[in-house]
Amino acid sequence: MYAMLVTVTLDAARADEADKQLHEVTVPAVKSQDGFVRGIWIRDPDKSRGRGVVVFESEQHATAAAELVRQQPATGGPVTVDSVEIFEVAAEA
Repeated sequence: MYAMLVTVTLDAARADEADKQLHEVTVPAVKSQDGFVRGIWIRDPDKSRGRGVVVFESEQHATAAAELVRQQPATGGPVTVDSVEIFEVAAEA
């Protein structure tokens, strides 16, 4: 299995909008990707930074999903993607 790690900057003043985007757009879009296994989205207490870790069945699936994230245009919205990385899952509990 492979994981996609997405790091984002959040506009804390628009936290409600960011939450709505996460639950109504991001999570459903990611869950619909081929090879999706599971995901977790986390943010720091001041709601200014976040991470998403999404596990896929294969490196190809993770890479395809990462390319979709990278292709998203910067829209001036409440979330800015800072980086997208792919890692091999070495262990899980």
